Amino acid sequence: MKKFFRILGLVAIAAILIWTFVFLYQKSKPKVTVYNTETPAIADLEKSTVATGKVEPRDEILIKPQISGIIDEVYKEAGQSISKNEVIAKVKVIPELGTLNSAESRVRLAKINAAQAEVDFKRNQKLYDEKLISSEEYERDKITVEQAREELQTAQDNLEIVKEGITKNSASFSSTLIRSTIDGLILDVPVKAGNSVIMSNTFNDGTTIATVANMNDLIFRGNIDETEVGRIHEGMPVKITIGALQNFSFEAHLEYISPKAVEENGANQFEIKAAITVPDSITIRSGYSANAEIVLARAHQVLTLPESTIEFNNDSTFVYVLTDSVPEQRFRRQPVTVGISDGIKIAIQSGLKGDEQVRGLEKE
Repeated sequence: MKKFFRILGLVAIAAILIWTFVFLYQKSKPKVTVYNTETPAIADLEKSTVATGKVEPRDEILIKPQISGIIDEVYKEAGQSISKNEVIAKVKVIPELGTLNSAESRVRLAKINAAQAEVDFKRNQKLYDEKLISSEEYERDKITVEQAREELQTAQDNLEIVKEGITKNSASFSSTLIRSTIDGLILDVPVKAGNSVIMSNTFNDGTTIATVANMNDLIFRGNIDETEVGRIHEGMPVKITIGALQNFSFEAHLEYISPKAVEENGANQFEIKAAITVPDSITIRSGYSANAEIVLARAHQVLTLPESTIEFNNDSTFVYVLTDSVPEQRFRRQPVTVGISDGIKIAIQSGLKGDEQVRGLEKE
């Protein structure tokens, strides 16, 4: 019995030794790597860059009052169309007490002078009818009374302007009625009835009553990196895609490239503008986020490979051409000349035949 267990133990030890030897031998053998292969294909390539920005009207007009006061009524709201000279709001003038007092005093003085001039003229007219004064003196008195009447009217008009901001004789030109200066769409009306407003002058921009824009003349405004700006120029075609309108793209053409960069997140960015062509059936709102795709280069019907198959070594490029697949894959390192890339495929200008297979990614 003891002899049996001794033999069994020796057999077990021998089995362990053999398994260990086989395991170590298998581990020491080099692993055979198998790669996918790619065959060159004829295709069109485009190299493009994308600028981010937004769509907005070419010009947004800020409507400001010509007088200071309180908003009495607002006749329009954002989103409404408006014509040139159409009234947006009405301003009620709040007169300054010193100016009002001066205007009232001028009216009282003008009335006194006018009344005295009327009395003098009537007396001199009677003397003229009786041939007691000369015609020259009569004409002089007539001019004097007309001047007094004109001064009274001017003083009264000035008082009306101080109180109401307008005279009755020029109501059609009232500066209390805030009018649009263009045909377009009202984008914003930031004031309400009761708000105080300040007139625009040399020292103050004034209160904005409304923002009006022509929504038929839209542009894309965005930024492009300095590494790409040297490859674009005015007049290039641009394709605009808008996040809010994912099923549409719009044609545009580049019309402005800023001569000066602006630093943004540590990179130099140049502002660009592109005029957009929008069909009448589509409504675009001001401020939509958008991307502008600009084609930098095109290649028609060229030999292409996935860019992942290319080995870049300094200024040289290589591919690995399949020479044998049995019993295992063998490849030859082949120099090639490449052209433009769209980020996925790259053009092969020379060094490779269309029927040759090249090494791709490793099979999993």
